[in-house]
Amino acid sequence: MTKDFLFAEIRKLKGEKNAVILAHNYQVPEVQDIADFVGDSLGLSIEAGKTSADMIVFCGVHFMAETASIISPQKKVLIPDLEAGCSLASSISIEQFKKWKAQHPSAVVVSYVNTSAEIKAESDYCVTSSNAVKVVQVIPEDKEILFLPDKYLGHYIELVTGRKMIIWDGACHVHEKIGNIEFSDMQKKYPDAEFLIHPECGCSTSCLVRSQTEPNGNKMKIFSTEGMLRYAEKSQSDKFVIATETGILHRMKKMAPEKSFYPVSEKSVCEYMKMITLEKLYDSLLYEQYEVKVPEQIANKALLPIKRMLEIV
Repeated sequence: MTKDFLFAEIRKLKGEKNAVILAHNYQVPEVQDIADFVGDSLGLSIEAGKTSADMIVFCGVHFMAETASIISPQKKVLIPDLEAGCSLASSISIEQFKKWKAQHPSAVVVSYVNTSAEIKAESDYCVTSSNAVKVVQVIPEDKEILFLPDKYLGHYIELVTGRKMIIWDGACHVHEKIGNIEFSDMQKKYPDAEFLIHPECGCSTSCLVRSQTEPNGNKMKIFSTEGMLRYAEKSQSDKFVIATETGILHRMKKMAPEKSFYPVSEKSVCEYMKMITLEKLYDSLLYEQYEVKVPEQIANKALLPIKRMLEIV
């Protein structure tokens, strides 16, 4: 099946079934191109909550489809590949979480959106990289905070807010590998470029310090994926080195074709995100597979921390 045929059939099925296609910034280019909305976890969650469609086809990873199901329980939520998971979400099980939480009974629990629905249901707040700093800042100073599961995002939040937190030792396998060695190489190669860095990166805290202390530190910016896109579009610079999953480069090049975007590492590829293909998206719509439905008891409990996440943007 050709790309043109699949595009036409997907559009036809989408109309027949009153479906909307949501795609994460890290999806393959052709899936981004056919999607109704492309964005980060926060943006996709907002779209899932306000769509009038009867069916949501979520081109992302499993926890994202779960979040859409929690926000819009009356809608059918599909994911084109059930195996599209997340190494960060898998870094803590519900059993590990409950044991950890029991050791800190009075703590406020702040869970990154990259967690299972079960963990969200036992949390006080959910956050994305777009609003994690803002959420932590609204928590009273006298409260102990448990932050999970990403240690790099957690340490970055500590540095920005001055709040000490108890942080789970988890990491995204893609972002963890991005370090200072790659940055040094790319700075030599593109001395005039601005560096846009995701806070999940293994070097996010050191990059934040460097941005405040080095002579050209103002060229280093730390953003969520949506923050990167907004900044690059408005910036006077025409060259950018991007420290996150390489899928975002497609959207950046479409958004600002006159500018140049370079990945800090060509190896920054999430194999889980790339599991969803145009063919699988077509099959998902055609056969209405695979449905992601969070049990009502868990969904009801998880909705409150997710609502708090959506209220602080």
